[in-house]
Amino acid sequence: MFPSIYHLLHYLFGIEAPVLKVFQTFGFFVALAFIAAYWAFTEEFKRKEKGGYIHARKQTITVGEGISAGELIGNALFGFVIGYKIVDAALNFNLLVQDTQSFLISTRGNFLGGVVVAALFAYWAYYENKKQRLPQPKQQEVTVHPHELMSSILLWAAIWGFAGAKLFNALENWDDFMRDPIGMLVGLSGLTFYGGLICGGLAVLYIANKNGVKSLNMLDIGAAGVMLAYAVGRIGCQMSGDGDWGISNTAPKPGWLSWAPDWMWAFKYPHNVSEMDPGNRIANCVGKYCNELTLPAYPTPFYETIMGLILFGILWSIRTKVKAPGVLFGIYMIFAGVERFLIELIRVNTRYHVAGISFTQAELISVLLVIGGSFLIYNGQRKYKGVPVNA
Repeated sequence: MFPSIYHLLHYLFGIEAPVLKVFQTFGFFVALAFIAAYWAFTEEFKRKEKGGYIHARKQTITVGEGISAGELIGNALFGFVIGYKIVDAALNFNLLVQDTQSFLISTRGNFLGGVVVAALFAYWAYYENKKQRLPQPKQQEVTVHPHELMSSILLWAAIWGFAGAKLFNALENWDDFMRDPIGMLVGLSGLTFYGGLICGGLAVLYIANKNGVKSLNMLDIGAAGVMLAYAVGRIGCQMSGDGDWGISNTAPKPGWLSWAPDWMWAFKYPHNVSEMDPGNRIANCVGKYCNELTLPAYPTPFYETIMGLILFGILWSIRTKVKAPGVLFGIYMIFAGVERFLIELIRVNTRYHVAGISFTQAELISVLLVIGGSFLIYNGQRKYKGVPVNA
């Protein structure tokens, strides 16, 4: 496994760059997932606008105004946080590398560094504004295209998606949450995809509706992009070994899979970042990330990456053929529900027992996704059948 970008590049190219140890592999692929979603969303926004599903809007803005005190304070506060952490990290690099996550989310920092960077950020904001200031501010009308919403969408999807992923993970692992509620809610590990999808999705729908994009159109715009982001994010789970693996698999690799490396069938996830199975330490390993699983497990994140990319390809190829609003997202819901339900059969997760039925949180949500997706498809085809809309 590759806990950080340093470990990955060192393994692939023999590069020695200890500074890269602060960049976690999981976080790197989460960032790539957002970039992938940004690209897919933007392309769909443009296509939907061209096809007449959504429209640009006029907005009146004031240009040439001086910067407000609130903006200066906001920039200064942001600069203070950056300087407070960055300067301390530079002065205590070894501590940062030893436990990057704990270092970054702690209250420790360098006060003087924070003050200096805060002043620089405030001055930079003032200087940039001064270049655009006019003797007499004026109002002008501008055209705002829907794809220009992506900055706001990405920000709010990240904030609420992270909050939802942490909340659903806490609900799914209630006993662990009760033992360490702060640790589970603040730490960067322990994220539930469906929680992020639901809460992040609701935030996106709010921003879109506020700017004149109807919910069903917004859902269709995001269908393929969300699937692509899911697939890319799962690469990070697999490569870092974050604990999202499957159940133990000691069965011999079947003959039809003889062409594949053994790790595609069963894997012990050596040097995983979750550091599970602490009693099974790797021989001659020094420092952190020296554990591996006692029994090999199904590499479910790898399977989900493959399935996610295939399903993204299907959604991307049929998106121009689906005319009724909401139907494409309905197809996504069914794909996502079936994929996750199947993977849950071999995945480690907390199980609930209600009325003699055993299920996981993801299995329950998967069933609801399939039902909801079927309803969207039925309702969309019934309501919009025969309505010609160019895409």
